[in-house]
Amino acid sequence: MIKAEDAQFHAADADKPNWAETNYFGFFSAEANINVGVYALFRPNLGVVNSTISINSRRALTPWHADFNDLQAHLPIPEPRNLLDYGLANGLSVKCLEPNMVWTIDYDDGHQTEIHVKYSALMQPFDIHDPEMDPIVAAQKEAGKFAWGTAYNGHFDQTGLVKGHIVLRGKRYEIDCVSTMDHSWGPRPERGAPNMSWLHAHFSERFAMHAIFSFNEEEGGKTLSLSHGYVLQDGKVYGLKAGTGNTIRVHDRYPEHIQLAVTDSADRTWELRGDAKTTFPWQCWPNMVAFNTLTEWHCQGETGYGEVMDFFEVPSLTRLNSVEAGSVSRNGG
Repeated sequence: MIKAEDAQFHAADADKPNWAETNYFGFFSAEANINVGVYALFRPNLGVVNSTISINSRRALTPWHADFNDLQAHLPIPEPRNLLDYGLANGLSVKCLEPNMVWTIDYDDGHQTEIHVKYSALMQPFDIHDPEMDPIVAAQKEAGKFAWGTAYNGHFDQTGLVKGHIVLRGKRYEIDCVSTMDHSWGPRPERGAPNMSWLHAHFSERFAMHAIFSFNEEEGGKTLSLSHGYVLQDGKVYGLKAGTGNTIRVHDRYPEHIQLAVTDSADRTWELRGDAKTTFPWQCWPNMVAFNTLTEWHCQGETGYGEVMDFFEVPSLTRLNSVEAGSVSRNGG
């Protein structure tokens, strides 16, 4: 169970220099086809913060082809340390107005790109380790042990309403959407994390789905296996007890088309189809890239939107690309 104090920094393992604590806020304008990601990864034992601010409406295959991307990996942690109210040297300011429920997110790069939004939760935090919330954990299934290595030793996901605006090089865009944030803490090495698909579909304030899937990179990440997730419907959260999916990847490994079937704790099966509207290679920290898309979702006659982030380690990608190149060479390509 997530408690109010979990909104604040947790005690880092003193012998783990790679201990990390993160905040991620993602939101979008479906009308403008703009996807925004705001991320801060704190390394308390090292005294530094890795922060990325990304804004993208395009089919970007490299970071510099996006509308905007600001990645800074060695920002100092502000003193005194306070995860409820911090301002970073890159222009990002985050304030938690109600623990684990309400935040304001502001950013100004000093060159006419700004973010000013308020996130208000539509549900309590979903603790992926709580058997009372997560049916997979309660059933003691192997999938319920998925914690992204140790990075998700503590982790919650949460769907909420995001309102405000952004300014992209002087042009203003209104933000009024339902989206999903997360907060994590635990040792986070820069090598050795398993693959993960972190995705969500938001149809309205009364209906949304969020899920974490694992996949096998050796077979191209086509088959998705549910690890954790929930359906939010009419203010009630239903943990997911089973789920599968298939992903068609194009342009390297971007998830272009996705078919999902997930079953919730009320034994209802939801079938979803997703189609990518944007692509962006999110370099969340060294050695890791998330093939990110703003995806249009369809479920039971409703249309919604949400992010898909498919995480691959860069050393694994170089190995896979080397194997694929060798296969083409042997076949005379």
